[in-house]
Amino acid sequence: MNRISEQSGLKIFEKIDTSVYPSSKEASEYVAGEIANLIRARNQTGQNTVLGLATGSTPLQVYAWLVHLHQKEGLSFKRVITFNLDEYYPMKPDELQSYVRFMNENLFDHIDIKKKNIHIPDGTISKKDVYDYCLRFEKKIEDAGGLDVQILGIGRTGHIGFNEPGSLEKTRTRLVTLDELTRSDAAATFYGEEHVPRQAITMGVGTILSARKIYLMAWGEAKAEVIKETVEGDITVQIPATFLQRHENTRIILDEAAASQLSRKKTPWLVGPCTWTDKLILRAVTWLSLYLGKPILKLTDEDYNQNGLSDILTEYGNAYNVNIRIFNEVQHTITGWPGGKPNADDSNRPERAVPFPKKVLVFSPHPADDVISMGGTLMRLVEHGHEVHVAYQTSGNIAVYDDEAIRYADFISNYRPNGSDKNLLIDIIKAMEEKNPGDIDPPQMLKLKSHIRRVEANSSCRYCGIPQERVHFLEMPFYETGRERKKPLSKADISLVKEVIEKIKPHQIYAAGDLSDPNGTYRICWDAIRQALKEIKNQEWYQDCYVWLYRGIWQKIEVSDIDMAVPLSPGERLKKRKAIFKHSSQKDQPKYPGNMSGEFWMVADEQTIRNARNYDLLGLAEYDSIEGFSRWKS
Repeated sequence: MNRISEQSGLKIFEKIDTSVYPSSKEASEYVAGEIANLIRARNQTGQNTVLGLATGSTPLQVYAWLVHLHQKEGLSFKRVITFNLDEYYPMKPDELQSYVRFMNENLFDHIDIKKKNIHIPDGTISKKDVYDYCLRFEKKIEDAGGLDVQILGIGRTGHIGFNEPGSLEKTRTRLVTLDELTRSDAAATFYGEEHVPRQAITMGVGTILSARKIYLMAWGEAKAEVIKETVEGDITVQIPATFLQRHENTRIILDEAAASQLSRKKTPWLVGPCTWTDKLILRAVTWLSLYLGKPILKLTDEDYNQNGLSDILTEYGNAYNVNIRIFNEVQHTITGWPGGKPNADDSNRPERAVPFPKKVLVFSPHPADDVISMGGTLMRLVEHGHEVHVAYQTSGNIAVYDDEAIRYADFISNYRPNGSDKNLLIDIIKAMEEKNPGDIDPPQMLKLKSHIRRVEANSSCRYCGIPQERVHFLEMPFYETGRERKKPLSKADISLVKEVIEKIKPHQIYAAGDLSDPNGTYRICWDAIRQALKEIKNQEWYQDCYVWLYRGIWQKIEVSDIDMAVPLSPGERLKKRKAIFKHSSQKDQPKYPGNMSGEFWMVADEQTIRNARNYDLLGLAEYDSIEGFSRWKS
C-alpha cells in the first residue's frame, strides 16, 4: 500500500490523502475494516454509527467483507443507521435496477440491521412531493447525529452521488437530471439507454461534505483520468469530486489501475527520487520523446536535465548512450512474425523462431473481442501456418438487442415453416411482450441470443481462416445471469479454461489484459486464465509457452508497455475490419459501448493507428497501424 503521508513529495501534486492498493479486494477489505472498527467502538459505548452508503460495482467487495465480518466474527449492525446516496427517479423498490433491491441483495438481507434504520431515497413519491421529501431526508440525517462515514464511488464525469458536472458545493438532497454520459454508462444495467431514467434523487455535495469521514473508492483504468483530475486538478464545478479537496478527512482509495495516471505512477521522476529500473527508464525516455515531440535519437542532455531525468544521465553518462539503448529496445519490439520467424536469429525478436509452426490459443472474453483487439495478428498467425485456436469464454448473449433476436427468430421460423422451430417467432414475441423494459430476458431469448453470437463468431473465424474444429465455446457459468452483474468466478469456470489449455498445449496463449472493461468480464476471464495457468505451471509443455496480453478497445496501450508490436498494412487493417463486421449484431450500435467514441471497428482502427503514430513520433519506422502486446510472466 502506497500512501501520500509516506511520500512528502506527493503533496506538491496530490491535494487529497490518497492510498493505492495492489488490488480492489485488498482496498475494499481495508475500507470495510475501518468501518467495522468504528461500529465495534460505538457498540461498546452504546452509541449509534451513522453510515452514508453508495451503490454500483465499486462498493460491492466492501459490502461482501462486512457481511463476512458479521457472519464469521459477530459484527453487529443493530446500532447502525444508514443513508444511501441516491436513487433513480422514478423507480419502484422491487425493480431490478432499484438501489433498494441492490442494497438488500448485497448487504441488508445478510446482516442484523434494523429495517427502521435503513434510509434510501424513495423513487416512488410524486413529483410535487419531492422537494419536501428531500428536506425531510436531510432532517433525518441531522437527527441521527450526522454522517460518521460516507463511502463514495466516482463516475467518469467526476460525479459523486448523482451530483453531475455543474453541481455547486453547497447543494443538498434534491431531484437532479442525469448527464447523458451517466445514462450511457448505465445503459447495460437497464438493457438499453432508452430505459435509463432521466432523473434521480441524490444527496447534495454539501450533504456529502458534512460527513465526518469520507472514503472515495475507484477501481480500474477507466477511472484513472478522472481520479487524476480529482486528486491533482483544480477545484471546479465541472468535476464535483474535486470539492473533496476542501474536506479535511477524505481518503481516496485506489487499486493500481485506477491510480495509473497519477503523477506518482505515470511520471514518478517529477515527484521525487526514483529507483531506476530498466522498465522505468524505458517509460521515462519514451515519455520525454513524446512530451517534447522529438524522436528518441534527437533528445539532448539539456532535454533530460530540464525534465527531471538528470539521474538517468548520471548513470549512463550522456543522452546519446541512453537514446541508443532505448531506441534499440523499442525497435526490437517490432515484428511481422508474431509466431516467430523460422530459420532466423531470434535473439532480438520478441518471439522464438522454434518451434515452427506453433500451436496458438487465443482467448476471447466475448465473441468479437479477438478480431477487434488482435484481428490482424490473428490472420497473420494463420497465414504463417500456425495451428490457431480461438476460445470464446462467454456467450456474450446480453449484448444482443431484442429486435436483432426477433429478426433471427423470424428467419428461422420462415426457413423451416413445418419444422420444430415453426412457432419460435410467436414464442419469442410473446415472451418479449410479457417482459417489462429492463427485465432479464426469458430463457428462450437468452438461448437464441447466445446462438446468434456463436454463429457470428464461427463466420468471423472462417473469414480469418480458422476451421470450425479449432473454435471453442466455453460458455463460462459466471456470465450466464442474463444481466450485467455476474456471478463470482467459480471452480467450474476455471476448469473449463484449464481443460481447453491442456487439450491444446499451446506454445502461445493470447488473452485480454485490459482491466477497463466496464462490465468486468475481461477481469474475470483473465482471472480464470491466470488461475488455470497456476494449476498447470509445473507441466513440462508449459515451460515452453509464452503468454501475450492484448488490450481491448476500452483502454489504450502505451509504447513502454508493448513487448511485441505487430505492424499491419492498410489492406490488413481493412481485412480486420471485415472480420469485425461478421459480428453483425454488434454493428452500428454496440449495446454496451462503455467509454467508446464510436463503433467497435472505428475504435479498433483508432487504437492501432495511434500505436503506429507513437512509434513514428519516437523516430521508428512509419507504419499504417500496429497491434501491441505485453508479455505476461507468472
